[in-house]
Amino acid sequence: MAVKIRLARRGRKKKAIYDIVVADARAPRDGRFIEKLGIYNPGTNPASIVLEADKAVDWLLKGAQPTDTARSILQHEGVMLKKHLQVGVIKGAITQEVADSRFDEWKESKTDRKATAADTLTQKKDSDKQARLDAERKVNEARAEAIAKKNAPPVEEAPVVEEAEAAVDTATEEVSDEVTTDATASAETAEEVAPASAEVTEAPAATAPVETTEVAAPATTETDATASAETTETDAPAEKTAE
Repeated sequence: MAVKIRLARRGRKKKAIYDIVVADARAPRDGRFIEKLGIYNPGTNPASIVLEADKAVDWLLKGAQPTDTARSILQHEGVMLKKHLQVGVIKGAITQEVADSRFDEWKESKTDRKATAADTLTQKKDSDKQARLDAERKVNEARAEAIAKKNAPPVEEAPVVEEAEAAVDTATEEVSDEVTTDATASAETAEEVAPASAEVTEAPAATAPVETTEVAAPATTETDATASAETTETDAPAEKTAE
């Protein structure tokens, strides 16, 4: 008779609990079994396993074949390692003390790994909880702001628009006045520049008499020379008469 170590389902819908049993390979999954070895509950986090390791090792040594799921559970609990060490003891490769010490070392390391996994899971739960609280707080703040904005009195925006339009009109008028002033100043400047240009144009006519005076200068010199000659002649007889 072929004997298997497998899982037998029990429990209600979506809350299944499995028994680890030794049963005839020809028996139904949830039917008759030879012996119950433990319980496997995947509904907890992490999954909980209660197993009688010594009985499982005995059945493995007798030739019972575990299914794939049952083998994973037995490896997780160290049953397969213990069976391997026990085979070494039976063959005389190692002593029972060495086998027990090796299994104890593995069990301690497994306990440390379980503790680390539990701490990691707890930290993850705490971080997820904090993230949900932060998200809920943000939603509540946004909802409160929306309610406050809805209940706030309406703001009259018309005066602001009118003031803005008035400011724009005033600025436009000032710009127009400046443009007009600049145009007037430009016209006055043009008028002032025009007479000045006319005076500059007439200036050569005023210099003509100066040239005439310079030309008349030699005549005046000749007259003075004649007068001097006459004076000299008049003075000469006077001197003779005196003699």
